[in-house]
Amino acid sequence: MHEYISFEQLPFGSDNFAENPEPRCPCVLLLDTSISMSGEPIRQLNEGVRTLKMELSNDPLASKRVELAVVTFGPVKVESDFHTVPHFSPRELEPTGDTPMGEAILRGIDMIARRKREYKSAGISYYKPWIILITDGEPTDNWKEASEKIRDGETNKSFAFFAIGVERADIDTLSKISSRAPLKLKGLMFREFFVWLSASMKMVSSKIPGAQINLLPPSGWAEL
Repeated sequence: MHEYISFEQLPFGSDNFAENPEPRCPCVLLLDTSISMSGEPIRQLNEGVRTLKMELSNDPLASKRVELAVVTFGPVKVESDFHTVPHFSPRELEPTGDTPMGEAILRGIDMIARRKREYKSAGISYYKPWIILITDGEPTDNWKEASEKIRDGETNKSFAFFAIGVERADIDTLSKISSRAPLKLKGLMFREFFVWLSASMKMVSSKIPGAQINLLPPSGWAEL
């Protein structure tokens, strides 16, 4: 006697490729947790990350396709490796240390490269990965290699890198690191930013991998 399993019985957003063969849309969040983020900034950042999970959870397709990972700095630490939305449960972030931004960027790029190899090995198609950097300061380490790898990755369409500056962020240095213009967050509008990010990822993950997509304008949360 054969046992048949309907798609409704499979858990939405399963991390298992056999159970969930949907194409994947990976996104790495590189989050500044240096001591300057103490107080309201880190509280709002934590709320924003929770908002991202909640917003994506409301979309059944995005729940199965979007994969999120979190790297904090400093020191550089992988808080959460890639998980589909239902399995994404990052801990409450706390401010510590300095701002080793260059090392964090390189870690994020390495994680993207590794995840793409895993997709290919499993025969899973994927969308262009996203790397999102959020910082309120300037790097305390060497960022030149990270900048070169960002440019190479953008040129080769290996990933899309977005830099978001908060409050006292050194936008001039971010402009040298990122090949696309960094954006300045209005005040502490983390929640609004993560709502925009979730809406953008819902839109991307609803298309066919490789399709041309015009991102939503960063209205409401960015100083344009």
